[in-house]
Amino acid sequence: MFQKILIANRGEIACRVITTAQKMGIRCVAVYSEADRHALHVSLADEAYLLGPAASSESYLCQDKILDIALKSGAQAIHPGYGFLSENTTFAEKCTQNKVVFIGPPAKAIAAMGSKSAAKSIMEEAGVPLVPGYHGDNQDPKILRDEAQKCGFPLLLKAVAGGGGKGMRVVENMEAFDDALSAAKREAQNAFGNSDMLIERYLTQPRHVEIQVFCDAHGHGVYLSERDCSIQRRHQKVLEEAPAPNLSQETRKSMGEAAVKAAQAIDYVGAGTVEFLYDVDGSFFFMEMNTRLQVEHPVTEMITGQDLVEWQLRIAHGQALPLQQNQIRLHGHAIEARIYAEDPNNDFLPATGTLHYLKTPVNSQYIRVDTGVVEGDEVSIHYDPMIAKLIVWDENREQAIERMVHALASYRIDGVTTNIGFLHTLSDSDAFRAADLTTNFIEKHQNDLTPTPSLDKTAALILSSCFFLQDRIIDTLSVNTSPFVSLHNWRLNSVLSNRMKVSIAAEESEIEVTTHAASLDDGNYLFSLQGQHYEVDTQFRGDQLVAFINGQKYQVHASKKGNQLALFYGGQTVHCALTVTTFEQGETASAGSLKAPMNGSVVDILVKEGQAVTQGQTLVIVEAMKMEHAIKAPKDGIVEVIFFTAGELVSDGAELLSLQLDEEVS
Repeated sequence: MFQKILIANRGEIACRVITTAQKMGIRCVAVYSEADRHALHVSLADEAYLLGPAASSESYLCQDKILDIALKSGAQAIHPGYGFLSENTTFAEKCTQNKVVFIGPPAKAIAAMGSKSAAKSIMEEAGVPLVPGYHGDNQDPKILRDEAQKCGFPLLLKAVAGGGGKGMRVVENMEAFDDALSAAKREAQNAFGNSDMLIERYLTQPRHVEIQVFCDAHGHGVYLSERDCSIQRRHQKVLEEAPAPNLSQETRKSMGEAAVKAAQAIDYVGAGTVEFLYDVDGSFFFMEMNTRLQVEHPVTEMITGQDLVEWQLRIAHGQALPLQQNQIRLHGHAIEARIYAEDPNNDFLPATGTLHYLKTPVNSQYIRVDTGVVEGDEVSIHYDPMIAKLIVWDENREQAIERMVHALASYRIDGVTTNIGFLHTLSDSDAFRAADLTTNFIEKHQNDLTPTPSLDKTAALILSSCFFLQDRIIDTLSVNTSPFVSLHNWRLNSVLSNRMKVSIAAEESEIEVTTHAASLDDGNYLFSLQGQHYEVDTQFRGDQLVAFINGQKYQVHASKKGNQLALFYGGQTVHCALTVTTFEQGETASAGSLKAPMNGSVVDILVKEGQAVTQGQTLVIVEAMKMEHAIKAPKDGIVEVIFFTAGELVSDGAELLSLQLDEEVS
């Protein structure tokens, strides 16, 4: 076995490869850009080398730099992961020329599948079913128009060298063909430097079903079940599951055998994925082959009990396949959700930011999180915005869905917009539970996939206010433990009242909190909000709050940064803000509050005779027993007479001033 390998990638896939390789006793060399200097894959690796600036073109795509590091470090092989150089024939050839093993298929196999049109021709010769269409080299617009007529509508224009949905257009009729062809060719030329197109019949209700294949250098090939990857946005996968629901054993076997046949037709070695379109009538058609390990490979691992990265390493080292076809067993059902920094409410556009709060579900035999980030990392503009992959497993699909719904509810991120709430709603939707799967699932069920608030606004305001109040209590106690500054409720003729303004979705609400307990940190409050009163009992456990609001239990988590707070509940996130920088404190005054509360002295008089005052305004400050007491106006009014001056002694019950209330003014 290899003693040392280099991983020519970053993020979660680099971490994934490192984990298996080190488990096998293989030392790992990481490469990184300046933006990834403190990345998780760098810290996990045994050695790490700087490639260059953040831009991929100056770092992770620099073939010669990577090869130089491999030779310098003594790495015997290079694992390319997926993306970047994983399907680059030139890089695979350079590895061979430098006597460094490329942990992937031979360069000629990559080249054979690198062109979609060439791949279709090879598959046609191998007897693999193809979608009706045109895959020829002649790109004359007139020829393409004629072939479009033969194919029939709707049809799909696809860039020969494409991927990720670029250079792809659905064409409904001949009148729209020319404009769609021009647009697709321009996009393909800009993205891939190749404007050639192929034409395929567009299946209106297809499923995307792919087969995991492995071949060794000894002529053996196997398939490890299939994955359904139908749920996509912008032609990119969102949820994947294995095995594919509602597939007959005959179809599963036929599709698997066709996939192995496709791989062996190009003398394939290593891990690969043959992707098919599966139609409602049970027919399936070859779409393309990805000559690398897939993002969604963990669902196959979960149902087969096999480590596919270990398979890759053993096969690249010249060993035979670990299992024969009749030895591969499937158990249970697995689902993978891709956690992305993106905005589902804005056409899933990528988002950037710092992961200043990150809590993931706990790994177990049922739950697995593959990630390349930790709390505090930045999701930058330079790389794919995938944060992690959440994979769940259980005995059957129904139980696996429940695992996913609950796991997503406990996946909490703040600092960057994510698709977690969308994934939670999607996983819990009736359509997904019913396996109503097609590649246009999201568009078809869009109205049902908008996350609905899991908390009503009143509960969200109260719960967020509890966190703001708790932080203030902690801050006060940590600064000064003197009883004279503690937030005790004890007041003469009044109770301590905290008033705050909290906004949700830019709508501000005023909240008043009082307590009848000995102090505010006892956790029992009375909230007043929009004329309604709520008894609230709270208990904090770190970032978790268990609260009873008028007897109803809520269990929430929160991430707070300054006056901003993210409240996590039921798979959704509610963003709240404290819209004042300090809490307003006051004692609720009574009619007798204009008298001295006890023997003491007048510290200060803050008003003048004849002055108009408002409810809650401090009028006089009296010191008694080394404690200051603010005497406040019980209602709006006008100061009539002030009976004392600052520094004078007063007796308990002495009238300090008289106030004509507005309601007394005729």
